Amino acid sequence: MKLRVAIQMDAIETINPLSDSTLLLGIEAVRRGYEIFYYTPDKLTYSDGEIRARVHPAKFFDDPKHYYELGESFSLDLRTMDVVLLRQDPPFNMEYVTTTYLLEQLQPKTLVVNDPVSVRNNPEKIFPTLLKGFMPPTLISADEKEIADFYARHKDIILKPLHGYGGRSVLHLKAGDDNFKALMEMQFANSKEPIMAQIFLPEVKDKDMRIILIDGEIGGAVGRIPETGNIRANMRVGGKGVKVEISKKQLQICEALRQPLKDRGIIFAGLDVIGDWLTEINITSPTTLRIANQLNGSKLESNIWDAIESKL
Repeated sequence: MKLRVAIQMDAIETINPLSDSTLLLGIEAVRRGYEIFYYTPDKLTYSDGEIRARVHPAKFFDDPKHYYELGESFSLDLRTMDVVLLRQDPPFNMEYVTTTYLLEQLQPKTLVVNDPVSVRNNPEKIFPTLLKGFMPPTLISADEKEIADFYARHKDIILKPLHGYGGRSVLHLKAGDDNFKALMEMQFANSKEPIMAQIFLPEVKDKDMRIILIDGEIGGAVGRIPETGNIRANMRVGGKGVKVEISKKQLQICEALRQPLKDRGIIFAGLDVIGDWLTEINITSPTTLRIANQLNGSKLESNIWDAIESKL
């Protein structure tokens, strides 16, 4: 199938060609003979009823020293595309939200992956709250008294920005930490945006995992081991990928999510689990394809494009 594909992503020159999942999807698109156009979110435009982007014709290569070539930019009506990949990283702020409003107007003529309505309506740390019983004890609040009560109750907790990503600004508070009140003052000095608090799960040291779901089905999994002196296992902050087996409880989590993801048009999702607890459902720009392929002998980028083609 010959497709016309536009990829909305971060600036191509800033990505890591050795690990970037969007690049891997682009390389597979080239292999399949798709016509590819690249643009960054700031180049997305509404103009007199058209959703346009200033794009570059693009080719991608599996060569870290020469991983892309771009043609001259021009303004493109995105309704002429078969597929738009929504692939820029968070933070999930109003700039990101605005792109989802515009991309939503392309459907159903143009398939947007992942569905922008679902990306907007299912924030990655809030989405798991729909699965009662699979999350660890969790609080989402801007009420300092509620956060203090949660801390007093569980004593050993993690604090996270509600719309952060990649392990940024994640804090571990042990019982009796004298910094708690100062942290609350800093957090809410300029914003009343809620934060997430969860009990600290010691399994993060050896049982932190990313499970990749493709159109609701399990594609693969990667264990993530934090570096010494760090409780964050994200690859961005030094986590190491290892081969893992998916547990019975984790299979139950995946099965509980299979139909909700399909119903929401979420073709590519990354579940974050610690031990047998679900902590996040990544749908904005899931990653870890390369390391999963290396560990498991898979070709997940091909599976993703097969799933996309099946929707057209």
